[in-house]
Amino acid sequence: MISVKSNHTTTYRKQRTLKGPVSFSGIGLHTGESVNMNFVPAREGTGIIFKRIDLPDTPIIPAAVEYVSANTRNTTLGIGKIAIHTVEHVLAAIKAYNIDNLCIELDGIEPPVGNGSSDIFVNMIEKAGITEQKEQTPIVKLNSPLYWSEGDVHIIALPCDRYKVSYTLNYPNTPLLKSQYFSVDINEETFKREIAPCRTFALYEEVSALIDRGLIKGASLDNAVVIKDDTILSKNGLFFPDEMVRHKILDVVGDLSLVGFDFLAHIISICSGHASNTAFAKKIFNSITTENN
Repeated sequence: MISVKSNHTTTYRKQRTLKGPVSFSGIGLHTGESVNMNFVPAREGTGIIFKRIDLPDTPIIPAAVEYVSANTRNTTLGIGKIAIHTVEHVLAAIKAYNIDNLCIELDGIEPPVGNGSSDIFVNMIEKAGITEQKEQTPIVKLNSPLYWSEGDVHIIALPCDRYKVSYTLNYPNTPLLKSQYFSVDINEETFKREIAPCRTFALYEEVSALIDRGLIKGASLDNAVVIKDDTILSKNGLFFPDEMVRHKILDVVGDLSLVGFDFLAHIISICSGHASNTAFAKKIFNSITTENN
C-alpha cells in the first residue's frame, strides 16, 4: 500500500468517476490501426487502468509510472509483452477533470488519435458526466522544490497552493518556432479552453525519419501540425499562435498524471519530452510517498 510521508501537507477530496460508460472509435497515431475505446466507470480505489479487451484474459495495465516501458516519441505502458502506446493525451484529460477511478477499454494497442489533441477525451468525459464517490483521495502539497536536469532539459517543481504548469520550448534553427512560452493553472475550464485543442506537432525534417522507424502510420494533416521553416502544414492552420508549446504542456500533464494521485506544485519545464517527464514523475512519486507492506 502507498501512503504519503508525514512531513507533507495533505488535504482530501471525494474520489470521482464517470456517471456512465462512453465510447469513441478512430485510428492510432503511430500504428494507424482502427481501435475502439470505452470509458467505463470504476469503483473507489481502482485508479486509472487500461484493459486490452482484444487479448485473451483481457489484461490490465495500471496508469502508474512504474509501468512505463517506453518514452521516446510517446509514453507507453507495459507489463511483459502487453503494451498500450501513446497514453499521454487521454491521461491529460482525465487528470485535468480529476477523474480518479476509470477503466479504459481498448481493442488495440493505442488509443484513437482524434485530431491529435485531447479534445475527444474531454468530449467523452463531458458526455458521460462526473459523479463523486464516497471514499476520499489525498491532495499533496509539495513542501520543498524538486528538479530534474540533463543537458538542455530541465524540470522544476516549486511549492504552490495550486497545480500550475509553465513550459519553455526552444527550436533556435526553426524560424517559425524559435522560442515559445506558456503558463497556465490546470483545471477543467483552463484545460478545455487553453490546452485540450492543441495538436501534436513535428518538424518536416523529422517526419520521414519517423516513417522510416515505422511510426506515425496514422498521422495526417487532420491530426498533426507539421512545421517547415516558416510554413505551417495542417488542416485549418494553427488553433493558437503558440499551439506547439501548449501541446507540450498537454504532454506534461498527461505524463505527470502517472504519479497516481493529486499533488500541488508549480511545474516549470524547459524543453522536456516524454522521457524526462516520466523520469520526473518517478522523482515526485518517490519524494512524497512511502511504501508500506
